[in-house]
Amino acid sequence: MTHRPIDDPGRVPRRGRPRPHPADGADDGEAACPVMPRPRGLRRTGDQRPGGTPPDPGQVDPAVLAALLARHGWRRRGGAAGRYGRWTPPGPRGERTSLLVPESRAFPDSADLLGEALDALARTEEPAAREILLALAVPSDEIRWRRDIPEGHSRAGAAAPWTAEEGLRSAARHTLLAAALAGRARTGYHGARHRRAAAAALEDVLLLGTATGGRVLTAFAPVAPARPLAVRLHQALRATREAVDHRRATGGMDAFDAAVAAGVSRELTEALVTLVRGTEGAGVTISWAPAAGIPEGCGPDAEPVDFSPGDLPALREAGVRYRRAEPSVTVRLTGTVDRLRRTGADGAGTVRLRVLTGAEVPHVRVTLDEESYRIAGQAHLVGLPVRLDGRLDSRAGFRRLTGACGVTPVTVDEAERERLMKSLQENLDFFEEACGEDCEG
Repeated sequence: MTHRPIDDPGRVPRRGRPRPHPADGADDGEAACPVMPRPRGLRRTGDQRPGGTPPDPGQVDPAVLAALLARHGWRRRGGAAGRYGRWTPPGPRGERTSLLVPESRAFPDSADLLGEALDALARTEEPAAREILLALAVPSDEIRWRRDIPEGHSRAGAAAPWTAEEGLRSAARHTLLAAALAGRARTGYHGARHRRAAAAALEDVLLLGTATGGRVLTAFAPVAPARPLAVRLHQALRATREAVDHRRATGGMDAFDAAVAAGVSRELTEALVTLVRGTEGAGVTISWAPAAGIPEGCGPDAEPVDFSPGDLPALREAGVRYRRAEPSVTVRLTGTVDRLRRTGADGAGTVRLRVLTGAEVPHVRVTLDEESYRIAGQAHLVGLPVRLDGRLDSRAGFRRLTGACGVTPVTVDEAERERLMKSLQENLDFFEEACGEDCEG
């Protein structure tokens, strides 16, 4: 099977089918998340066991395999010193399951031992086995979200576990989206800006679904090309934790202003609110790929960055502060008219533009006076985009243009004009209903 886009489990977007994660080409789809809108670009797999063919033993570093086993709770219990170690999984299964992992490739039987260990991992029922195999197949940084949910909450009703899992997935997606947005611009509030570029940055990130009642979720960010994303998230989470501590200790919000330079934004604080809300606490842990080492400026596999319900007021206050402080932006846009609406046959009206150039937003709405509305309608009829000046309103998430002026048609080549005209013909009934008598003639 092929991965479907994250915003629609059943439809392939017009831009083409997304590329699968390098280590996993399957996806079972997913219902739309009821908690927060789902960002485009992220991949998700279901909860199946690894199965399939394990990685080529010849391409696996024994030291990396041992590091991954230790990371996921396996324990070394003896083995021939200097030659191999015997590893057992956590819990009661450790008494009947074990792997022999060579110390290095210096001995003749090292390849055989590695092959047997990888085959055993592919067959085992251990929950972490799939994550270990994925990390071996493609060196990836692991991002793990944890929520401490009271047991009584899970038993409150039949739908509670599903709701908790959807809330965790929503928080994870939007945490990653906030880090991707920070890679486009360091600002306190992005709104609708930079979303396409941020979604593209998430295309290779794999989100693993787990049957844990909404308590644990893991994402794999391949070192090439997604390590910068993991590093930004690492920096932003720590800056957020420090800013919250400063707010709770002193009552001041200035630490949140300084944290913007580290990638903190309203989008990140909202994602953390979603992660923590309804729990006794939550945390995010980033573990660096053993095969790639520790990125410059970052510490080793660190303790999780934890947040508690007591942090929620500071996080919410920071989100409001970021949105209020973000200024509107003066722009000159070029776009195609795809919606027109006004209440009567004349007077001012509202237009929606699909933005071609001038701003990193997909669409904007703008209210035009009668003459500008007429020009926009005529340009739409003949298949031409329009150019206009105005200010992207930060209060509307940069989705609305205010103070519009200088509306003029823009000449395009014949092929583009024919494409725009075809789009008009496909939506002609809607257009005639929306713009009334201006469609005549």
